[in-house]
Amino acid sequence: MQVTLPNEDAQVAFGETLGRVLQGRGRVYLEGDLGAGKTTLTRGVLRAYGYQGAVKSPTYTLIEPYELNDQRLYHLDLYRLGDPEELEFIGGRDVLDDEALCLVEWPSRGEGWLPEGDLHIHLSVADIGRVASVSAETERGQQWLSALEKAWESPVGTK
Repeated sequence: MQVTLPNEDAQVAFGETLGRVLQGRGRVYLEGDLGAGKTTLTRGVLRAYGYQGAVKSPTYTLIEPYELNDQRLYHLDLYRLGDPEELEFIGGRDVLDDEALCLVEWPSRGEGWLPEGDLHIHLSVADIGRVASVSAETERGQQWLSALEKAWESPVGTK
C-alpha cells in the first residue's frame, strides 16, 4: 500500500486511521530519513487511543511508554543506539515481549536483535508532503494492512 500525505494534518490523520486498526500486541517498524515524519505518524496513532499530549521522539530515552484505554503502547527510537545489544540493557526484550503495541523508529539500528516486525512503514519526502509505503511481514501484519486499506480515506482523495 502506498499513500500520498500532502501535509502534516494528513500524516496525523493517516496515523489515527492506522491506530484504529492496530489492536492488541504487535510491532510496527517506522523507517525513513530524519524529518520524514515517523514521530508525526506516531502522534496520530496515539491520538486514535485518546492521547492528546505532546509526542516527542524518544531519541535520548529510547523508549516512551503509554497506557491508554487499557492498551499499552511503547514508542521506541533507536537512532542513537550504538549497538543492538544495548536494547537488552534498557529492558528492550521485556518491552517487545510484552502484551503491548510497539512503534519502533529506526528499526535497522536494532537489526539482528529485534524480532520480526508485523508492519513496516517507510516514509519518504515527496515534492508535496510525504509518501508512506506500508508492507506486512507477518499474518497479523497482513490482517492490519487489509484493515488499513479498507479504513483509509485520504483527506485529498488519493490512495
